[in-house]
Amino acid sequence: MTGTPGAAAPAEPDSTQRSAVRTLLRLWPYVRPVRGRLFTSVVVALLASCAGLVIPLVLKWMVDGPVAEGDPGGVWLGGIYLLVLGVAEAGLSGLRRWLVARPLAGVEAALRGALYRRVQRLPMPFHDHWSSGQLLSRGTTDLNVIRMFLTFPLAYLVVNGLTILIGFVILLGQRWTLGLVLLTPVVPLVVLCSFFEARYLVASRRAQDQVGDLTTVVEESVLGIRIVKGFGRHRSQARSFAALARKVRTSELRKARLMAALWAVMTVLPELAIGAALVLGTVQVADGGLSAGTLVAFLSTVLALRWPTESIGFLLAMSNEAAAATERYFEVMDEPTEWETQPQGAGEATAAVEAGVVTDGTPPGAGEARSPGKTRGAAVEAKAPGAGAGSAARPGELAFEGVEFRYPHAPHYAPATLQGVDLRVRPGETMALVGATGSGKTTLTALVPRLYEPTGGRILLDGRDIASLTREELRTLVSVAFEEATLFSATVAENVLMGGDGLTDTDLLRALEVAQADEFVSALPHGPRTQVGEQGLSLSGGQRQRLALARAVVARPRYLILDDPLSALDIRTEAMVEAALRRVLAETTALIVAHRPSTILLADRVALLSGGRIAAVGAHDELLRDSAEYAALMSGGPAGPAPSPAVGTAAATAGPEARTGTRGKQKDDKR
Repeated sequence: MTGTPGAAAPAEPDSTQRSAVRTLLRLWPYVRPVRGRLFTSVVVALLASCAGLVIPLVLKWMVDGPVAEGDPGGVWLGGIYLLVLGVAEAGLSGLRRWLVARPLAGVEAALRGALYRRVQRLPMPFHDHWSSGQLLSRGTTDLNVIRMFLTFPLAYLVVNGLTILIGFVILLGQRWTLGLVLLTPVVPLVVLCSFFEARYLVASRRAQDQVGDLTTVVEESVLGIRIVKGFGRHRSQARSFAALARKVRTSELRKARLMAALWAVMTVLPELAIGAALVLGTVQVADGGLSAGTLVAFLSTVLALRWPTESIGFLLAMSNEAAAATERYFEVMDEPTEWETQPQGAGEATAAVEAGVVTDGTPPGAGEARSPGKTRGAAVEAKAPGAGAGSAARPGELAFEGVEFRYPHAPHYAPATLQGVDLRVRPGETMALVGATGSGKTTLTALVPRLYEPTGGRILLDGRDIASLTREELRTLVSVAFEEATLFSATVAENVLMGGDGLTDTDLLRALEVAQADEFVSALPHGPRTQVGEQGLSLSGGQRQRLALARAVVARPRYLILDDPLSALDIRTEAMVEAALRRVLAETTALIVAHRPSTILLADRVALLSGGRIAAVGAHDELLRDSAEYAALMSGGPAGPAPSPAVGTAAATAGPEARTGTRGKQKDDKR
């Protein structure tokens, strides 16, 4: 598969090891609910084709009967028969389309819904490695190709094949010698179709992958339009787009050449056979061995079979495109979800069993696991399964015990990003996490809500190993605010209230006040009901960051993880937010990634992360006195020990800090 520029992608499958039929059969679970109407539509289409094959028989009767005998009444009767057959054929064709339109639109919707649910449940390493353009093209263009296949080629490959078979039976019954002449191209056509089919499947897959690459470039250019304009890079972006567009054009032209060659073969060989049969039939009529009516009926039947025969070529082409699209669709659907790849908490393994035979990544009942109460921390009471010896169940305590982590796509020779992290945050305590850029601070915080899974050691909440908790329970206890504030195309209220369930306007206003966002929100055209636009780009960076902070605190979480949440604020606003935030921190256990001394002063204690390990823990003043590395970080002087090499090669570019911005950008090129 052609990789997205700047984004990793699966390798292109070997066309010799795959079967288009076997691939398309994977759609059966989605088609099965509408199989009745689909089968009925095939029968109706076959009846329409058979009505067309009866017309030559009526012509034979007219020519050998009323026309030869000079009977005008018989000619009019034959005309009425032909009119009825024509109307019946047209009516049956319209009925077939009506039968399949609504059900297959439902199938497409089911496929799209299953893909969306699956993507939502895929682990973060998947999203780190896949470009958003490839996912978008699979959810739009590819599904449209699949729907078109189910609507037209699927039925007509069957109908046209049966029509050709019935037609040849009629031809052989009328004059078997002429029928054998028409059968001569069958073997070469089958061989040539197989030859072209394999190549067209590869060309279709390549073109669809390149469309996904092109989608990524367009998406990145639109989302990064400020950078493009600010640096005047519109020409270089246009060149990148044009280069990819040329690749798509080249692939589409290759498909067109293959299709043209197949169409030419499918047209020329039958036409040669028809010409030979016409000459032979004319000679037999001249010799008196064949009636004129039989020859007319024979030729009319041949002409009726011309469309079904010639259509086989492009029906096969559309089927191969659908097979490539189906293969791309199931590449995502086959990716293991968090439930399938990572340790499962109590009850989560049961929830991960997917209903029926459709693998859509949706664990039954997952949506009901969260408590409807508005206080996130109230959903889980302190139990102690999974707690090790000496790990007393202390509600509100966060502990890291020998935690190690390596990014899945990091080079095998690179050291782990985190190496034996031991840290304990007491109940109700605020711990600041400090370290040099790239030391793994954001990575450590991302392990708490299980955005990533530790590769060693364990993390305890309330004395419980988070691996023993379901993700719904865990994410009910823990709330997160990332440095890069991500907002959705929704209202301010909807973005903030996304932080919990069962929340009220009172909770919303309190959260906005804590984040010092109430003033600017009230000044918006519709207050909290104002649409913020895609990614909240209509707001300033500081405004977006305050709304993200409000979202984190709105549900009064038991554990609060903040990744440098005040970095985009001016000094005055930062001081106001800190003053309001102190009241929230007094009611929760918090871990704050901090770079500024003012943010560090919010914390009761400070942990210094260096070389993938906790180098020191203590009060701010103590560390300034006792740790040269910490003092250097705070003063901006020469750095102490270098960060872990793994961070420089992998984590700093592939971790959650890179994932809080535009999804789908490449992380591997710097690993």
